[in-house]
Amino acid sequence: MEKNKLIFRVKGNEEGMKLRAYLKDVQKLSSRLIKGAALDGRISVNNNRVKLNYIIKLDDEIAFDVEKKESQNIEPEKIDIDVVYEDSDLIVVNKQPGIVVHPTKSYPNGTLANGLLYYFKEKGEQCIVRLVSRLDMDTSGLIIIAKNQFAHMSLARDMHKEDFEKSYLAVVHGNLKEKEGIINLPIYRTDDGSIRRVVDERGQESITCYSVQESFNKGDLIKLTLKTGRTHQIRVHMTHIGHPLYGDTLYGQIEDKEYIERQALHAYRLVFPHPRTREMLELEIGLPKDLQELIEKIKN
Repeated sequence: MEKNKLIFRVKGNEEGMKLRAYLKDVQKLSSRLIKGAALDGRISVNNNRVKLNYIIKLDDEIAFDVEKKESQNIEPEKIDIDVVYEDSDLIVVNKQPGIVVHPTKSYPNGTLANGLLYYFKEKGEQCIVRLVSRLDMDTSGLIIIAKNQFAHMSLARDMHKEDFEKSYLAVVHGNLKEKEGIINLPIYRTDDGSIRRVVDERGQESITCYSVQESFNKGDLIKLTLKTGRTHQIRVHMTHIGHPLYGDTLYGQIEDKEYIERQALHAYRLVFPHPRTREMLELEIGLPKDLQELIEKIKN
């Protein structure tokens, strides 16, 4: 397997298809990806460049080059990157709290994307930052970045499937009566210019599964798995049922600075199919120091 190429071998039941249809319908590549690669001359059959209307034959070897020269208007910066998993298609990092994932007007530099571009440059890899998942500035934990357009397309598509698991650990105020359950309440963004979301019947379907991992005197450590990916979903749902996250000043409206300086939310587990091999990747990262210290404080 060449790291920069996808290699496909035509089977008997696929013979006679046009190359474009084969790549789209059999290999599940997006039309945009196929068109761009064809224009760049990055698709070949038996080492010969062909057009997308080429009729494929039994045992044809189709090579699809996923590497292309790209650039981003982001300044590379030397920032510590905690790499949890990496290969030629993707990288998963453990984001620290207080770091924005991508430059904005308010945070033009010092972001995870700035650090990743520096990291790629140092390794001699011509990658841009393609975020597959995102985390709020003050949420820590695992985040997926694709290294090429093919991996990004594949991972973004798979994110909405059942076998793609995103799980979090959170420390909340109070003790939940039900030790596990499903919160299925729509989340809506009001148009008052605020980033705040609310539970409202006008909103999008939002499903959060939870289970209490440990109970303490002043709160619970809970595991949450998202079935949908709405902005601030966990924070909105937990506040709505009366158990806001420690440190969540936007939704909790409780002064928690003596306990923790940010919302007590950590993306600790990812399970998803690898874009190229389709083998399941299972990645976990432990609780960061500030959440461990928070738990010690609320035990007594």
